[in-house]
Amino acid sequence: MLIERQHVAKAAAVVVSGVSHAFGVGVGQKPVLAGIELTLDPGEFVVLTGPSGAGKTTLMTLIGALRAPQSGSIRVLGTELVGLAAAGQRKVRRHIGFIFQDHNLFDALTTWQTLSLAAELADERSSPAALMARSTALLATLGIGQHLHAKPRALSTGEKQRVAIARALINDPPIILADEPTASLDRDSALSVIDLLKRRTAERGATVLMVTHDNRIFAAANRVVQMIDGRIV
Repeated sequence: MLIERQHVAKAAAVVVSGVSHAFGVGVGQKPVLAGIELTLDPGEFVVLTGPSGAGKTTLMTLIGALRAPQSGSIRVLGTELVGLAAAGQRKVRRHIGFIFQDHNLFDALTTWQTLSLAAELADERSSPAALMARSTALLATLGIGQHLHAKPRALSTGEKQRVAIARALINDPPIILADEPTASLDRDSALSVIDLLKRRTAERGATVLMVTHDNRIFAAANRVVQMIDGRIV
């Protein structure tokens, strides 16, 4: 059973223990993670860094219930992911805000429709007026308030990425997983996004795990965790 939101502060948000992972089978099998141990607390901003191929994104997708763990234990908000059925995985994902390097927006949807759909998929039961107010405030914070009714083709790459960030945050998730979220943003936009995420940790107790090579972000983190060759070093 998932830990209720009001009790999250009493326990770790994420506990990874003894997790190894490999792609392929038989002689072609390629190990990507080896004995990972990692705990993330509520209100913590953790940067995960290391060279390409170190296993950072694989670890993040396992924590996010986007990929089934093969060994060890991963507990997210009190739920064990190892052996968890698909319905349970979907339930866990509703409590996580995902930000990917590619915005992955639907071309046919406006910004408002994108945020509304994200709220619906997460079983968010806010009234349309309350959701509109929350969306407008969030977009304004990200510097794209004027694009509420714009479709992706009318937006720059950086603006699309900020819409994707708003989509991840609209439901106030207790866990935010971000994979190179500032790669397509200019300096000012990147710093505003980091400031927003830091405020989510400080004011709402959210847990942020961010994969990045952007050293502008390191100073904002509570912890910087380095991975090399599938291990935390």
